[in-house]
Amino acid sequence: MLKRAGLILLLIVIFGVMVVFSYLNTGEVEVNLAFVSITTSISIAFTVTLIVGWLFGVVSMGVYALRLVNERRTLRRALRVSQSEVTSLRNLPLSDAD
Repeated sequence: MLKRAGLILLLIVIFGVMVVFSYLNTGEVEVNLAFVSITTSISIAFTVTLIVGWLFGVVSMGVYALRLVNERRTLRRALRVSQSEVTSLRNLPLSDAD
């Protein structure tokens, strides 16, 4: 419950900061994207930049998480093979038991 309230409070604070930032920065900025030039307000340019950066971070972490899952699967498979090999060696009779 406290975690949810903290998250809601954080979202309200971020929204409030966005509103104040938009109110204080009403100027226009020209964004040159090599082939196209877009004129937009400063607040929209910062918002789009934030969203693109966040998406890049999510994709980067997703790729890293998939690598970890793949490595974990490989290690589990190797462990299973090793355990079955040890079990089969334990079940063999000793040759020098005479």
